[in-house]
Amino acid sequence: MATGTRTATTSGGPGRPRLVPSRRRGETARDEILDAAAELFTRHGYTGTSTRMIAEAVGIRQASMYHYFGTKDDILAHLLETTVLGSVEQARALLDADGPALERLLTLARYDVEQLARARWNLGALYLLPEVGEPRFVEFRAARQELAAAYAALTATALGDPADKRCLLPFRLVESVIMMRADEQRGELGGQTAEGLVDTIVGAIRMLIEHRA
Repeated sequence: MATGTRTATTSGGPGRPRLVPSRRRGETARDEILDAAAELFTRHGYTGTSTRMIAEAVGIRQASMYHYFGTKDDILAHLLETTVLGSVEQARALLDADGPALERLLTLARYDVEQLARARWNLGALYLLPEVGEPRFVEFRAARQELAAAYAALTATALGDPADKRCLLPFRLVESVIMMRADEQRGELGGQTAEGLVDTIVGAIRMLIEHRA
């Protein structure tokens, strides 16, 4: 998703005039819809956000929004996928790469934590939505499961024991940044920031793997 702010325009796309000048981040109206939906979903929840609210936040007619996304589900599916697809690509490459498994694991963890911590909106919080368990979001769930399996495989190789229960933990430590962001937004992180804890999370994974009872 683009991070730049568009200059004022009165066009929401071919033949789709805006109600107001552009006021969201994004290079296209589609990007602006995603940005608005991300904010509203994370603030008000999925069921608490209507397509009308999204359209109004962008400054386009509700009917115009359907030129870009057929349903609200389509918007949520796209937002969810943006949180995992880049990490899945990294994981696939690192699984096939040479070098110590621990260093490859830490490289994946750092990439993953940084993108979760630095994203404009805390989209990882959407993982807890009950709707995500429904069949229409199966592609996102499959991608996330593939990512979790890659973490477990790299951890098992680093430990030399696929039965070690620590194989389950690095992926969960990475996703802990999602709750940290939520706490930060409520002012409950003790003055810390989720982004400022990236090194701490990656370091904790290293200590977890290197520890020998």
